[in-house]
Amino acid sequence: MAKRNMIKTVRDHAIHLDLLAKARGITAAKNYFVNLPESAKNHLCHGAILNCYCKEPMIEKAEGLMEKMKELSLPLSSMPYNSLIMLYTKVGQPEKVSSLIQEMKTSNIMLDSYTYNVWMRALAAVNDISSVERVHDEMKECGCPTYDIRVVNVLIRAYAKLDMLEKAEELKEHARRRGAKPNGKTLEIFMDSYLQKGNFKSTVDCLDEAISMGRWNGEKWVPSSKIIDIMMRNFEQEKDVDGAEEFLEILKKSMESPGVEVFESLTRTYAATGRISSAMLRRLKMENVQVSEGTQKLLEAISEE
Repeated sequence: MAKRNMIKTVRDHAIHLDLLAKARGITAAKNYFVNLPESAKNHLCHGAILNCYCKEPMIEKAEGLMEKMKELSLPLSSMPYNSLIMLYTKVGQPEKVSSLIQEMKTSNIMLDSYTYNVWMRALAAVNDISSVERVHDEMKECGCPTYDIRVVNVLIRAYAKLDMLEKAEELKEHARRRGAKPNGKTLEIFMDSYLQKGNFKSTVDCLDEAISMGRWNGEKWVPSSKIIDIMMRNFEQEKDVDGAEEFLEILKKSMESPGVEVFESLTRTYAATGRISSAMLRRLKMENVQVSEGTQKLLEAISEE
């Protein structure tokens, strides 16, 4: 009862707007905003609705609300600008981003690491690599509070997309020296490039390193099912049992069980090479893996002494 009667602060209203939009949609959030007392409709609540419009995306409403915020002389931070920059990137209008950045600078609104992130992504979306580099250099020189690996990853991805892996590697090491420790996402970018080139050894090395590093927020990094599938198919085609087994040992560092598809692929790899594994049946029972009828027959064949 005490919680029900608590008076919400303006910040509480802004948080509630965001949660309401996620749970019940933008219309419910807008109705809540309209019914707020005028004193509660400050820059935080306007910013929350603006962010909702940007996520939908509802371009005209977002732009209109931003103009209204300016007309009301509400204090503006980087947050509403970041929302609009992300909106323009999402809808394929990155050319509008530069004017927003210039407006921020003219209004003495500090660009934060997220601003640099979305700005660089907008430029990378049109393959403007020189401008991405320029923005990256500006971020280093302007005294941005954090040299964020998530921002660095944008330029690393842009380099990798243009097959400039040497520059991408140099930037990764530079970031490390600056204190922006590469994370799983960083290595993921390199993995994608190596996979496209068919460089499976480097892919495995990157995957192992990515698992060891984890995500930027401290959580485990787990390879995508797509990467695992490509790697296992390669081991099958190459009849590389040892490589497949080493790969599984690496996977175990980040996941409890690689899954039935992986073990079925491993079984086919053993069968293709004529290798015998008397422990394979016991191993699958321990993993509680139920394989297909076809794989079961192969299992029986490779398990015979």
